[in-house]
Amino acid sequence: MKNDFLDSAKKQFEYYKILGEKTFLQLSDEQLFRQLNEESNSIATIVKHLWGNMLSRWTDFLTTDGEKEWRQRDAEFDNDIADRTELLEKWNEGWTCLFNAINPLTENDLTKEIFIRNQGHTITEAINRQLAHYPYHVGQIVFIGKLLCNENWTSLSIPKGNSKEYNADKFAKPKHKQHFTDEYINEKK
Repeated sequence: MKNDFLDSAKKQFEYYKILGEKTFLQLSDEQLFRQLNEESNSIATIVKHLWGNMLSRWTDFLTTDGEKEWRQRDAEFDNDIADRTELLEKWNEGWTCLFNAINPLTENDLTKEIFIRNQGHTITEAINRQLAHYPYHVGQIVFIGKLLCNENWTSLSIPKGNSKEYNADKFAKPKHKQHFTDEYINEKK
């Protein structure tokens, strides 16, 4: 059975995955691992944390606590990914785990209860929790990418000074129903 919430959540997850990937493409290998100060995380470290979180939250999503005993959360913040290839492998492994867990869900699943750190969540609440967490970190990735690229950054949304043209293009088309992420997702395909 089709469900608007699930469809929207999947599109939003895919959108944030694409934003991260479009950022990676603009950066050198060295920039992916640059830590701006002692208290900050490199993009690679943020990817490692997302990977660990996604594997923990989405593995056996409906049947086990989302904070797995095997998760090594503190180690996720060690800046020790070897190279771009490993970074992309972890990135894709995490997202694959997420999509494998949510793709089979139906409307009937949304009120089921699962646990994260022993705290009960409906499936809807658990998805919303991660829809807040992952964009927070993808936003960090994009921000670091913008800082490192500076004037060489290619905007991932409406470039500065182009709002008028962007809106003119949108309002020149007839009103229609479309998820806001569709143009980004279709652009990637």
